[in-house]
Amino acid sequence: MLFSKKTLVFKISWVLLFLSVHCLAATHHHFKVVEAPYTRLCSKKKILTVNGQFPGPALHVHRGDTIYVTVHNKGRYNITIHWHGVKLPGYPWSDGPEYITQCPIQPGGKFRQKIIFSTEEGTLWWHAHSDWSRATVHGPIIVYPKISGAGYPFSKPHVEVPIVLGQWWKKGVMDVLHEAIITGGDPEISDALTVNGQPGDLYPCSKSETFKLNVDQGNSYLLRIVNAALNNILFFSIANHNLTVIGIDGSYTKPLTSDYIAIAPGQTIDAVLHANQDLNHYYMAARVFTSNPSVPFDNTTTTAIVQYNGNYTMSSSPSSPQLPYYNDTEAAYSFLGSLRSLADEDHPVRVPINITTRIVTTLSVNAFSCPGNRSCEGPNGTILAASMNNITFVNPSIDILEAYYKQIRGVFGAGFPSFPPLVFNFTAEYLPLILEASKRGTEVKILPFNSAVEIIFQGTNVVANNDHPLHLHGYSFYIVGWGYGNFDKDKDPQNYNLNDPPFRNTVTVPGNGWTTIRFEATNPGVWFLHCHFDHHLVWGMETAFIVQDGAEACLSPPPPDMPPC
Repeated sequence: MLFSKKTLVFKISWVLLFLSVHCLAATHHHFKVVEAPYTRLCSKKKILTVNGQFPGPALHVHRGDTIYVTVHNKGRYNITIHWHGVKLPGYPWSDGPEYITQCPIQPGGKFRQKIIFSTEEGTLWWHAHSDWSRATVHGPIIVYPKISGAGYPFSKPHVEVPIVLGQWWKKGVMDVLHEAIITGGDPEISDALTVNGQPGDLYPCSKSETFKLNVDQGNSYLLRIVNAALNNILFFSIANHNLTVIGIDGSYTKPLTSDYIAIAPGQTIDAVLHANQDLNHYYMAARVFTSNPSVPFDNTTTTAIVQYNGNYTMSSSPSSPQLPYYNDTEAAYSFLGSLRSLADEDHPVRVPINITTRIVTTLSVNAFSCPGNRSCEGPNGTILAASMNNITFVNPSIDILEAYYKQIRGVFGAGFPSFPPLVFNFTAEYLPLILEASKRGTEVKILPFNSAVEIIFQGTNVVANNDHPLHLHGYSFYIVGWGYGNFDKDKDPQNYNLNDPPFRNTVTVPGNGWTTIRFEATNPGVWFLHCHFDHHLVWGMETAFIVQDGAEACLSPPPPDMPPC
């Protein structure tokens, strides 16, 4: 009997050990950043990948989980990885933007990142946050409800499918970036758009590899859509089918049924596809939206195929969706403006009402004189730049988070303006050339803990108007209002939606328009705010918030293996 008890204790101990090791393994991931050969558009090139995959591997977690990802840089360039939409409460050390919260991981180096999930639920994504590496270094994050929780607030779909939209250049993306920096002009536009890494059969040498989603008639499919494109807002649609949006940027929405969606770089959309059409095959397609088609853009269309299972005679070619036209501003913002938070008992809305910190910031494309008595490719021989409140951001030599934590002086200034230093008719058709030059600087904004923050983003027509997808790290925010033209401080707030505004981490500001967001500054640390068009990011359309410690939360100390500068 004693032997059997010992045996039982041993078996139980072995099982517990196995389970603990299994759980430990399940929460640790290794991202090996390495070049791999890929063939697209009839030509082969080496691209930067994670674990040789393009798009990269999906991470699957549950709400409230903490995982660890060790990033090994086996490539030729510096790299960082950002967990887009993950709030990382009190722990910006793993957030990823180079020279903001960390110095980059140098070739041959590694960094173990602690990823803390909190209130996020739905689809997010991860991507490189250094130079243009994120063109191929990216992948989805699927955040399921808590295992012991109530589950989805909608009917559980039969199948869940990641749909990652992107861009492809025949050239190396780093070569495209470096050429743009040297010439000072717009970067070369991409040669193709992609669905799950494939251009689709409207492009040469692409038909056999076109992504195909096989469906059973009568079933439902949750499409977890990520716009990983560098520089393009996209329309997306499936021929003869509607999509029902149930989530955006890691939060749930009231169901919105539409025959198309508009999605900006950095944004995610969870949409249910009901396979309720005749047995056949149908194109899903995406193409660019821009409110200013005079700015060069990729005017191609990427496709994938939804193909019904069963015995039937297939039509000679798939049906094509009726995508809105490239510059259909009304279609884009009608969709975006129709999104609403779920706002039920289990998913309450807490919009800040008594604002304590109000920031109004312009978003402008700018131009600097070309150095060295040469002619650059920006307007009138200039170098293109970008700014927020007339400040073109300059990366420091060490990261701002380290400088803030260690109180190192001279790395950044705290002078980001709360109001535009130059006030003019921001959206006038013709503006004086003197407005094109901005000031260079590394200026951030200090936010007291628990402050109720409102930010009004105002687009301008300086150099050229453009839509701007603005992403705030460490937070999601409520989009309480938007409109065209100049913001009117007396009239426009009267139309704010304070009941069920969409809750996002990336907001699309209309070209020559404005958008207002609100959030509570309850996550201490250094948090990046920037345009998610990567050429605007490189040009300097960014700043950072430093949220101070509070009695309820404070900045955690750094891990021991932070990459050196």
